[in-house]
Amino acid sequence: MGCCYTRSRMIELVSKGLVTLEVSLKHSGSLFMYAGHEGGAYAKNSFGNIYTAVGVFVLGRMFREAWGTEASKKQAEFNNFLERNHMCISMELVTAVLGDHGQRPHEDYVVVTAVTELGNGKPKFYSTPEIIAFCRKWRLPTNYVWLFSTRKSASSFFAAFDALCEEGTATLVCKTLDEIADVSVPGSKDHVKAQGEILEGLVARLVSHESSNHIEKILKEYPPPPADGVALDLGPSLREICAANRSDEKQQMKALLERVGSSFCPDYTDWFGTDTADIHSRNADRSVLSKFLQANPADYSTKKLQEIVRLMREKRLPAAFKCYHNFHKVDAISNDDLFYKMVIHVHSDSAFRRYQKEMRQKQGLWPLYRGFFVDINLFKADKDKVAEISKNNGIKESSSTCTEKDDFADEDANLMVKLKFLTYKLRTFLIRNGLSVLFKEGPGAYKAYYLRQMKLWGTSLGKQRELSKMLDEWAVYIRRKCGNKQLSSSIYLSEAEPFLEQFAKRSPQNQALIGSAGSLVRTEDFLAIVEGGHDEEGDLVSERDLAPSEPNISVKDTVPKDEGMIVFFPGIPGCAKSALCKELLNAQGGLLGDDRPVHSLMGDLIKGKYWQKVAEERRKKPKSIMLADKNAPNEEVWRQIEDMCNRTRASAVPVVPESEGTDSNPFSLDALSVFIFRVLQRVNHPGNLDKASPNAGYVLLMFYHLYDGKSRGEFEGELIERFGSLVKMPLLKSDRNPLPEAVQCILEEGIDLYKLHTKRHGRLESTKGTYAKEWMKWEKQLRDILSGNADYFNSIQVPFELAVKQVLEQLRNIAKGDYTAPDTAEKRKFGTIVFAALSLPVIEIQGVLNNLAKNNPKIDTFLKDKHLENLNRAHLTLAHKRSHGIKAVADYGLWLHKMVPVELTALLFSDKMAAFEACPGSVEGEKIVPKNTWPHVTLWTSKGVVAKEANMLPQLFAEGKANRIDFNPPISISGTVEFY
Repeated sequence: MGCCYTRSRMIELVSKGLVTLEVSLKHSGSLFMYAGHEGGAYAKNSFGNIYTAVGVFVLGRMFREAWGTEASKKQAEFNNFLERNHMCISMELVTAVLGDHGQRPHEDYVVVTAVTELGNGKPKFYSTPEIIAFCRKWRLPTNYVWLFSTRKSASSFFAAFDALCEEGTATLVCKTLDEIADVSVPGSKDHVKAQGEILEGLVARLVSHESSNHIEKILKEYPPPPADGVALDLGPSLREICAANRSDEKQQMKALLERVGSSFCPDYTDWFGTDTADIHSRNADRSVLSKFLQANPADYSTKKLQEIVRLMREKRLPAAFKCYHNFHKVDAISNDDLFYKMVIHVHSDSAFRRYQKEMRQKQGLWPLYRGFFVDINLFKADKDKVAEISKNNGIKESSSTCTEKDDFADEDANLMVKLKFLTYKLRTFLIRNGLSVLFKEGPGAYKAYYLRQMKLWGTSLGKQRELSKMLDEWAVYIRRKCGNKQLSSSIYLSEAEPFLEQFAKRSPQNQALIGSAGSLVRTEDFLAIVEGGHDEEGDLVSERDLAPSEPNISVKDTVPKDEGMIVFFPGIPGCAKSALCKELLNAQGGLLGDDRPVHSLMGDLIKGKYWQKVAEERRKKPKSIMLADKNAPNEEVWRQIEDMCNRTRASAVPVVPESEGTDSNPFSLDALSVFIFRVLQRVNHPGNLDKASPNAGYVLLMFYHLYDGKSRGEFEGELIERFGSLVKMPLLKSDRNPLPEAVQCILEEGIDLYKLHTKRHGRLESTKGTYAKEWMKWEKQLRDILSGNADYFNSIQVPFELAVKQVLEQLRNIAKGDYTAPDTAEKRKFGTIVFAALSLPVIEIQGVLNNLAKNNPKIDTFLKDKHLENLNRAHLTLAHKRSHGIKAVADYGLWLHKMVPVELTALLFSDKMAAFEACPGSVEGEKIVPKNTWPHVTLWTSKGVVAKEANMLPQLFAEGKANRIDFNPPISISGTVEFY
């Protein structure tokens, strides 16, 4: 789902007091549903097979463990209750006998996840408090549940997940959520004891704001039930029965059903058919579906189900409608009275997304679910029989034509997000699902497969590197051991778990990477026999849109003189890259202060494929420095540059215009306005993008949107992760006046028009299409407004000579090895959070230092040789997950991206480090309190000294080993709360 939007929308609704955020634990198992003996037992998309036989056995055994000698009586009562009230119980079936998922469980069990009632002709899903009450009444296992009813707790939850998503295990996740949640309800089954430390994920959804009060009331009224049968001899276990019946699936099913008992399973009709028809003849004629859609609905629920099926067929949603004879009704079947079971099998998640759109447009449309089973009764009937059926279903005949606003149509009510942990995805998707690729297509294709998966998940680049190393080692290990015979996905953990265990023992970093390994449960002797290798969970076959294998990322601290360099520009037209390249070409003493030749290729003068030409030049002159004078706006280009570096032994350095950026774009509107202003000053531009271009504004907007979706931190962080360094070209003065309102408005109008245009026409030029006249009008207004503010634009830009000087110094520092990459590498792209901090504007910090140096000789003397003009990032750490715990970091999620005033109260420095003492202010009336004993902003450390050593400056000052200069009054700046 639209995860970022869903999260923010959830937090917004919780903060308004309209709803509560409910989070439950996702056990690693298969969906199992039970509707009583007559109603049937179902797996996700099937029934009458080994999956449902195992499910019925496990459910029956859990009744015996809970009720002891009264189990048979309670099972019969439970069956009658479900059938009388048209109810269905959905459960997560966790077992080691149906094949490997994330980790082999120690026990076989079920956990109830949903209770549905169709008693009044309309599906009613029980709320979580009602599920808990229902389950405790019948002594059924319930799930872990956490409720977050305030903005702070809801924000903290999502932040906590981001901090845990790549390394979280069951113990740590449950402990953290217990600390953050407003209400915490432990599950009936201890996940660690019953399944293990590897946790599949969490499910977050919105529930009634009254849920917290309701659930606390239920917990008091229904205490945890006793387990009267734990000490009894319950006979052979599931694993023992499967181990003793290894001939075929049919034998195993029969052995399991015989042990269930007559209360739960009085006959085996669903599995083996009847005396007159075996199971192989249960498939019904395809015409049943058409007859169902053409029939007059006898009740309201039938009408709504017909609407679902019609819509799915009209929209050609990827789904199958399988119809079967209902053998339970075999004695009632006649030519005028036919009974069927229909399974709606949705093949792709895209079907749910498209169906959700239809629900937004058609109020009253019932939702679509995984595991949709329908009992169909086609009959010839008169009006009296229809009225009788309607009466039995508790609704009036007229209800089939009534209109109502259905709760299901409320979009917010369907907001849900599934959050899975990397330690689970490693085992299930990267190892298990990659087996066929590895053995059939080879290690290269496997590498491409797992890199593609990690990119789709948004795995942090650091974890991608670690996992790539481990998975390459796994590929060599398992192919050497198995040869050309593919390892079975059903028992892959028999090989993977020992491998992971040995890998984890090498280092704490490896241990954190894989989460948990060891204590393997062997399944080879009791694995259930699944005919045809069918995977009921449905995640064995994954989308394999394979991407080319990406080169290994290496971070270079220095640029050896026998290697080349590519200087490239992830920018926008008007960022002055061509002018900069001319200056760099003519730099005194050589670009990098050595004798390596420097070449420049201007994109506007190259015919054909530009980056292919750059690659050719690199091969001809591998030790040269190449200035790639062309905008390099996307990851596809970055990959090509990485590939050139690997092939020709070169380093690459990105040069980017300095900008604050926005939450979704690395360039601010201030920067964009300057770029457009510069382009409109050009004449006779070789690329024909100048004041004479009729659509210059549109072209700049197009480039601007190529960066859409990345914040400034994410943009810089990815470049540094890929290339090891980053050069920032100064653009705007820190003490500039705000962007004029007219300029901001015309840019925002252009952005809105661009979105309309691209939504309808894609990449079609602005001079064509529906909005051509609007574009023409906008381009004229843009020129008039920017021209009218020419003095403003000329006054806010950093002088070009200074910008060139700073870029040159940064490049030379990188070449000499004096460059220290900022810890943007820890900044969360989509992966795990490491710490919370106030991000402070570097330009303002540098301005403060310059002013201090002018007015204080002692500070000036200290700063002279520190090269603080190369400061890449400034932040004030609020909390670090390793030092202060995950909850401490997550609690700052309430103020994420909010502006906070900060007072700099003193400068402390020694011969090895320097830092500002800082005091954060308040946001929204609440004081921001750092967890660090001494809140500070580290400015500089000498070579070999890590940044965290700056925490020692107050102690060093007390010992006379550091200097302190207080500011009176304090210096005021502002920063934003961010996660890194």
